[in-house]
Amino acid sequence: MRHMEAIAAEQLNVQPAPGAAQYPALDLANSVVALTSGQSVDLLDTPVAAGQWLAGHDLAPAAAVLDGDDAARLHGLRAHIRSLIDSSIHGGPASEDALDALNDALTGAPSAALLSWNPISGLHRTAARPRSEIVDHALARLASDAADLLTGADAERLTACGSNPCNRYLLRHGRRHWCSTRCGDRARAARAYARRTRSATP
Repeated sequence: MRHMEAIAAEQLNVQPAPGAAQYPALDLANSVVALTSGQSVDLLDTPVAAGQWLAGHDLAPAAAVLDGDDAARLHGLRAHIRSLIDSSIHGGPASEDALDALNDALTGAPSAALLSWNPISGLHRTAARPRSEIVDHALARLASDAADLLTGADAERLTACGSNPCNRYLLRHGRRHWCSTRCGDRARAARAYARRTRSATP
């Protein structure tokens, strides 16, 4: 029980990595968090959590209700975005499966605002979608955001957090390559420990 409480406490302290506020796709990629305990926490582990995350990023109405299939589709896109970010950072070839998944999401929903009418505003354009299309549009926007991140000016700033065992990505600012102050402190402490160990070795 105490172990689970420690995991929950660490999870509550997860802060967005640099660049995540600018790129929702980066925040999505970082929504599975490796903890120092060796465990990992999926911040979108339930349909309710996934729906709240989408609503919090203005990708779905607050009242939207996701089901298990919707959440699974979001998890799948997240895995493919992580794969493409990792390929970009390490200069490796991009996975064909990940590219296909992103392109499928990009083309899976029309981008035009719909034409609507009501007695108050008359004819007007609206981004409101039928329930069946909410997730399609959210995934399309996330895929577009990921494509912009991976091909735009910020792509050169993409890096992985340099603090083990963290698995998050960030946009590097200057020499900083940690996703949080906590990870930076942990990395500095590990380096200091390594130096002390080396100096103590005869």
